[in-house]
Amino acid sequence: MVIVGSTNPAKLEPVRRVFAEVFGGLEVRGVEVASGVRVQPIGYEETFTGAHNRAKGALRTPGASWGLGLEAGVEFNDLGAWLFNVAVVLREDGRAGVARGGSVLLPPAVGERVRAGEELGPVMDELVGQKDTKKGLGAVGILTLARVERVEFWRHTLELALPPFLRPELYPLE
Repeated sequence: MVIVGSTNPAKLEPVRRVFAEVFGGLEVRGVEVASGVRVQPIGYEETFTGAHNRAKGALRTPGASWGLGLEAGVEFNDLGAWLFNVAVVLREDGRAGVARGGSVLLPPAVGERVRAGEELGPVMDELVGQKDTKKGLGAVGILTLARVERVEFWRHTLELALPPFLRPELYPLE
């Protein structure tokens, strides 16, 4: 069974799609797992740590043969604030896959609020006058006018974490 360390539909749906296409026949379930990092991770290291913690916690769920952690983070540079995501895929045999997905530049006012400590999801909700956008289009969908929705944003990152499972001969277990 594949366990995702989240119950967010925008994270579960890409896992269901990818695992159905690539591995077939595996049940996918979401469970609440603490990330061990801030609600809005800042920088790659914190975002990776959150995803890894979620994947480890998910793999400890009874019946799990796979544990997945998907975490969105924000990092800052001279151009502004960037939204990106990280996927960690762990399997009970010790094999692991990790990927960092694409990124999108956040509007300056949004970046300032995140830098001040606010979580991106509620800031985006307020910006567009909706609730729980992080469970649907997400910031990436809002900013791209749904040309890239959150499910697709996650799907690409998840696909990029799979090479150690798809080409195990190239990724030996230590």
